[in-house]
Amino acid sequence: MNQKQKILCVLYDDPVSGYPTQYARESIPELKQYPDGQSMPSPAKIDFNPGDLLGSISGGLGLKKFLEDQGHEFVVTSDKDVQNSVFDQEIVDADIVISQPFWPAYLTAERIAKAPNLKLAITAGIGSDHVDLQAAIEKNMTVCEVTYCNSISVAEHAVMQILALVRDYIPQYKWVIDGGWNIADSVSRSYDIEGMDVGVVAAGRIGLAVLKRMKPFDVNLHYTDRHRLSEDVEKDLNLTFHADVESLVKSCDVVSIHCPLHPETEHLFNENLISKMKKGSYIVNTARGKICERDAIVKALETGQLAGYAGDVWFPQPPPNDHSWRMMPNHAMTPHTSGTSLSAQARYAAGVREILECWFAEKPIRDEYLIVQGGGLAGTGAHSYSEGNTTGGSDEASKFKV
Repeated sequence: MNQKQKILCVLYDDPVSGYPTQYARESIPELKQYPDGQSMPSPAKIDFNPGDLLGSISGGLGLKKFLEDQGHEFVVTSDKDVQNSVFDQEIVDADIVISQPFWPAYLTAERIAKAPNLKLAITAGIGSDHVDLQAAIEKNMTVCEVTYCNSISVAEHAVMQILALVRDYIPQYKWVIDGGWNIADSVSRSYDIEGMDVGVVAAGRIGLAVLKRMKPFDVNLHYTDRHRLSEDVEKDLNLTFHADVESLVKSCDVVSIHCPLHPETEHLFNENLISKMKKGSYIVNTARGKICERDAIVKALETGQLAGYAGDVWFPQPPPNDHSWRMMPNHAMTPHTSGTSLSAQARYAAGVREILECWFAEKPIRDEYLIVQGGGLAGTGAHSYSEGNTTGGSDEASKFKV
């Protein structure tokens, strides 16, 4: 593919203190392969230091030299949601769009329609629900993501939030910051997780990693998934399988959500499903915010049906400043950071470059990376997604103000 192309890349802003000139650690561990044996991203070359901040504007996913040396146009912006944003202006003649789940450029049907040259959408990370997959299918686009690049990163974050909720860590930390020593206040909602029933919704790469990491805490482990795990894995982890999510939530004290967002999972955790959970249970959601119905979560926390809710995914992203999840009681929310640790950034930046190298050379993109290709779901997309669109309402992101 010799013709020069325009690559539009949407990334989050640099730190308010400025792009780092030094880092807390000098290096990150070099991993040889993923836990299931899948090989790490394997571009011909990289032009960045693993462990650097690559996911923000100045980092540029380490792609600038690679693309511009070949004569391609590389446009990087964080301006994606407001009317007449840079993203909207630049997409009209873009050939490729790169975006991250953490600061998603919502590729709605309207935006796809006004971009006649657009053939490839890459998610720098995992989860391509910010793309209208139905519109991409109908336009015969290719949609791909860097499967597995940050799955363990997200699993670690989920375990951290499970413990933070059950032990009620956030208020205890706040007492220290505020100069107090209020032990009774600090422990009045704090419990041991030992002996509790902990379940995951979807036991793919992330969900299974959470189950493995929770086993040493001597909890009872549960899962539901449309693809049942092997008998050996179930036996090794002493798992209880549930045929549906309703059965799972009735049995668990803690539910951790790890399914992708598609029409079948949109607003899955609504008032009806939450009402069937044990009173005083916990939800951790590091999958996608729209899997949980916003008002139902708030109401359940206010009534005590839920003892706590944590996650780092919202809808839309960034959420409006008056988003009710910012103010609801007993939450332990973070911005969408679970999959964009500096360690994860090195992997998804390398994966994006690998995809681009294949695209420009007209070589096949790894099947694991494919979501949509050839007018239908493909690869990982065929395994994990359903056709349709979940970008509705994403325009609310324009209400976020720094």
